[in-house]
Amino acid sequence: MNRPAITATNHSTAFDEQTLEEIANAISKHGYIILPNVLRTDLFERLRQRAKAFTSSEWKAAGIGRNNAHHLDKQLRSDSIHWITDRHPSEVDFMALMESLRIGLNRRLFLGLFNFEAHFSKYPAGAFYVKHIDALKGRSNRVLSAVYYLNADWQLDDAGELLIYPETGKEPIERVLPKGGTLVLFESVRFPHEVLKANRTRFSIAGWFRVNENN
Repeated sequence: MNRPAITATNHSTAFDEQTLEEIANAISKHGYIILPNVLRTDLFERLRQRAKAFTSSEWKAAGIGRNNAHHLDKQLRSDSIHWITDRHPSEVDFMALMESLRIGLNRRLFLGLFNFEAHFSKYPAGAFYVKHIDALKGRSNRVLSAVYYLNADWQLDDAGELLIYPETGKEPIERVLPKGGTLVLFESVRFPHEVLKANRTRFSIAGWFRVNENN
């Protein structure tokens, strides 16, 4: 499969119309897209520094499931997370960018995306997340998943790839190196994926565009 990858032409906190068209077309045709260098450089650096500045107590062990079904299982995932809020300028700017994407995709694909939630992720060397999907058919309001990488000077030998699998089949259709500035978007219910062990600490932002579960 040819990789649907583009480079955004706008560097504000909103996607330009051409980029939104290309993202929508890729999601419609392929169900996913990989975008290198999609945020402006200063926002990438501010988000990277924000992630690195959290103390150990501000990182929480990542769990599996939601609400009453939420639990920790180190055999399934060993990363830590910090939820994004509206309390820091870099987080506000990132969420504004995602809001422009939400609106743009709703206008083009009529997905009914209601909001976007996200957290910083920290994977120390050797941390992983086994193959999984972000939404179960008919049981979740997650529609579109997003991963944005915050790693400067990431090299092939650093490993830690995101593997994206087809709906059926054991071989991945994509191996995404977590290079800083790369944004990955994919349909939450459609693509199993996993995070491989890296040889050094890796930072990212993981998020989900959701529909209104009250409707």
